[in-house]
Amino acid sequence: MPDLLSVRNLKIEATSYPPGEAPKRVTIVDGVSFDLQKGRVLGLIGESGAGKSTIGLSALAYGRGGAEIIGGEVLLDGDNILGLGRSGIRQIRGARVCYVAQSAAAAFNPAHRLGDQVVEASVKHGLMSKQEAKKRALYLFQVLGLPHPESFGERFPHQVSGGQLQRAMTAMALCSNPELIVFDEPTTALDVTTQIDVLAAIKHAIEATHTAALYITHDLAVVAQISDDIMVLRHGKTVEYGSVRQIIEAPREDYTRALVNVRQTLRHEAVDQSDALLKVENVSAEYSNGFKVLNDVSLHVPKGQTLAIVGESGSGKSTLARVITGLLAPTVGTISFAGNPLTPDVRHRPRDDLRRIQLIYQMADTAMNPRQTVRDIIGRPLTFYYGLRGAAKTDRVKELLDQIEMGNGFLNRYPAELSGGQKQRVAIARALAAKPELILCDEPTSALDPLVAEGILKLLLRLQEEEELSYIFITHDIAIVRAIADSVAVMHRGSLVRFGPKSKALSPPFDDYTDLLLKSVPEMEIGWLEKVLTTRRMESAGN
Repeated sequence: MPDLLSVRNLKIEATSYPPGEAPKRVTIVDGVSFDLQKGRVLGLIGESGAGKSTIGLSALAYGRGGAEIIGGEVLLDGDNILGLGRSGIRQIRGARVCYVAQSAAAAFNPAHRLGDQVVEASVKHGLMSKQEAKKRALYLFQVLGLPHPESFGERFPHQVSGGQLQRAMTAMALCSNPELIVFDEPTTALDVTTQIDVLAAIKHAIEATHTAALYITHDLAVVAQISDDIMVLRHGKTVEYGSVRQIIEAPREDYTRALVNVRQTLRHEAVDQSDALLKVENVSAEYSNGFKVLNDVSLHVPKGQTLAIVGESGSGKSTLARVITGLLAPTVGTISFAGNPLTPDVRHRPRDDLRRIQLIYQMADTAMNPRQTVRDIIGRPLTFYYGLRGAAKTDRVKELLDQIEMGNGFLNRYPAELSGGQKQRVAIARALAAKPELILCDEPTSALDPLVAEGILKLLLRLQEEEELSYIFITHDIAIVRAIADSVAVMHRGSLVRFGPKSKALSPPFDDYTDLLLKSVPEMEIGWLEKVLTTRRMESAGN
């Protein structure tokens, strides 16, 4: 079968603007080549900055963020699309080659109905009439397993779930019957239970339409379920390129082996879990409109130990953290810390209670002032809690930078000059500056690549041992739970459905929800997705 897409010696550059220096050109993709046939899927995997998305967008002859394709060829059915000019490229985008973004919520126009947006490109390109496009959209809604496909297109983006919106975006890409789709991390922001449904829908749609696809992700277990071949990238270069089986079962390069073996961190749970530092007793909470978000939750966190709270989006994980920190007052129940009750409203808590409980947020980007240096960001709690200023504050900031394994060279850098992992380390240092006893970690590794995330987890475990810290780790990643937790709380729709030591909470017999959650965690196994879907069908038939 002839190649649909052939990329030859692709080279892409962008302009970098170092502070206080003249702008300079940097190479972000260097000599990458691959082939893709119709009906096949190539997975592009690697850490942030590896060039995955940049390579994917080159299939649309597009350079995001000022990136410029300066060398090589991108051949679509033998024609080099880089030489087509603007009008020729416009005819390809949205017709022959389509794109599915990571965040469907940001990609859809909130003011227009989903159906109108799904058919727009097909109609504008003159590929079909509006009536034909709507018929095609209905077929795709059915293929992708969307609820009430006949009326689904009448909804607005805010009226559907994240997983449904991601599938709607896939329908939009497939509507014009393209030859190639670029999937740019389409399930990264989804819970494991939602992710498995979206993965299954995407795989089924690709098979049904015989479309070729580039699937971009940093999760090797996910890409193994949907791809035929995998290209591993690092620093803009190809590290390894081969079939899924070869990459998973017999990786040749050290970097690929590290990706395959990531999450080998393992903490053995503490034996004694009776000495509670934090106690949450019979807590319920609701929003100002009366909507109940927590229902009779009771749990505790012993000193020096880690409680992992797991569950899908909307289960109440982050809401419970808001209640513990005083950002949302409970309607019923009490919270005590070190034997003393905590004031429900953070505005009325003594400063020392504020100091003893700190937070590390999911998105370090939005949790830092972009106009402050690392010195200022870490130094603020030192002034607020301890009154440190001048040289004394700078010396303590240096100590904290050493503690998080970054060093003094980062003192005067701004957040924009840090990688994702470095930003999260600075957020950890800011929390440590208060000398807390309990840190709430709200999905602090979910936006990070596997190897970077593993480094953050190891850092947190080391700091816990050195400082005798307690953690509440909010996550939907069961692999993280197995790696770091002493005890586990499983939440579903605002209620606690399971709580206890890790060995007990993650062992059968399971309640229905915990069973579904654990079975939905992708495994580094070829055919895992099909096996899970088959089991689901058999269980459904049995009922």
